[in-house]
Amino acid sequence: MPLVPMRQILDEAAKGGYGVGAFNVNNMEQIQAIMAAAEEVQSPVIIQASRGALKYSQLNYLRHLMLAAVELNPGIPVAMHLDHGNSVETCKQAIELGFTSVMMDGSLEADGKKIASYDYNVKITREVVEMAHAKGVTVEGELGALGGIEDGHGAGLAADDSEHLTDPAQAEDFVADTGLDALAVAIGTSHGAYKSMRKNPKTGEMMPPALAMELIHEIHKRLPKCHMVMHGSSSVPPELVAIINQYGGKMKEAYGIPVEQIQDGIKHGVRKINVDTDSRLAITGAIRKVFAEEPAKFDPRDYLAPARTAMQAVVKARMTAFGSAGHAKDYAPLTLEDMKKKYTAK
Repeated sequence: MPLVPMRQILDEAAKGGYGVGAFNVNNMEQIQAIMAAAEEVQSPVIIQASRGALKYSQLNYLRHLMLAAVELNPGIPVAMHLDHGNSVETCKQAIELGFTSVMMDGSLEADGKKIASYDYNVKITREVVEMAHAKGVTVEGELGALGGIEDGHGAGLAADDSEHLTDPAQAEDFVADTGLDALAVAIGTSHGAYKSMRKNPKTGEMMPPALAMELIHEIHKRLPKCHMVMHGSSSVPPELVAIINQYGGKMKEAYGIPVEQIQDGIKHGVRKINVDTDSRLAITGAIRKVFAEEPAKFDPRDYLAPARTAMQAVVKARMTAFGSAGHAKDYAPLTLEDMKKKYTAK
């Protein structure tokens, strides 16, 4: 099965009432872990690279690793996605290299740090949509702004910021004004492991973030055919944090997004769920364990192999929880040329 347009994966997820995990990658082992999980549970998948990942690994390296993943796993629908593109030029570069989907994050200015105006967001997102759809490539845009910073991208908003959440009425206008395929919404999620500033008033213990799930419900009522995206949606399992700290780590108490809330979002139009931190936690814990228990080891394969296995388990769990498991062979793949014709026919 060739790389498929992300739009097809999201359309099919909407028909089946499930969500699809979008997993960030930086190297070969992460891609292998994702594909092993997808094969194991027969799930479609979105593999994505952020600008930070492209800087670390270089775009061509990641592109060829993703192409190898498709070649070695021909029965799995795979979309290759650019996460948080900051400019038309960045998106154009990814499209020219064969990415089947790009995100134009016009919610922030080109520096990736300052909140952008609505007019700027519409203008630059629409420009990418026109360019991408002419080649059959899917476009994700963002309205509102998330907390935290990922790979240097983000306004550094507090985890409990509520001023920059997505406005449902404005979301209607934004989708109509841009013609995008998927809308990333700000509902209180944030990038990174530390997603919450809330404390239990009785015990003083940290609590998971309070998400504005009603915004997703309202947007879905207004735009029932809109594919929504939840960024910053790692669940930060305490057992993964505990492994890191057991073997010499010093992570603070951390809380992520409860899977149950993601599942509620899926029932109300969320089709793409971004997961990165959980993968990092699994990898780091596995590597620390090897270093602590077998300090004589020095072959990278001795610690990267268990790291890969640990990430595979996390990805498998997310695919199962999001409902995408078992749907890999539900449909015949579309090419970018096929999708181009669909866009042209609208």
